[in-house]
Amino acid sequence: MTLRWEAFLDEVRERGEYDTPQEAERAARVVLALLGAHLVGDVRADLAACLPETMALVLLNPLQAAEPLSPERFVRATAAWIEGATEATAPWDIGAVLSTVADAAGDDLTGRVLLQLPPGYELLFGRPSAGKRP
Repeated sequence: MTLRWEAFLDEVRERGEYDTPQEAERAARVVLALLGAHLVGDVRADLAACLPETMALVLLNPLQAAEPLSPERFVRATAAWIEGATEATAPWDIGAVLSTVADAAGDDLTGRVLLQLPPGYELLFGRPSAGKRP
């Protein structure tokens, strides 16, 4: 089921404890643009289908990544792209967005997403046990 724009932003705003919807939207756009560069094929398309159209387009037209970012480098990249963010606050921003995305996607799709990402992203999605490699 696709999450409505307002519901998605409200959820991110609440989880990230942002003062304004604009702050929540900025975090969501950066995190999804970075995430989209790491996903391919049906997984990216299926995840986009769970998101509001504006956020789906961000995911489907990602920032280009030369190589998959480790979770630590994903945090650094997020901190660099979100105005006022630091490497200390970026995991909070990422968690607010990716946990909302994971809830919208459900466990099966979230597991498929995590299998396309380097190890360690489970915590960023708020799913410490999901997507474990055997």
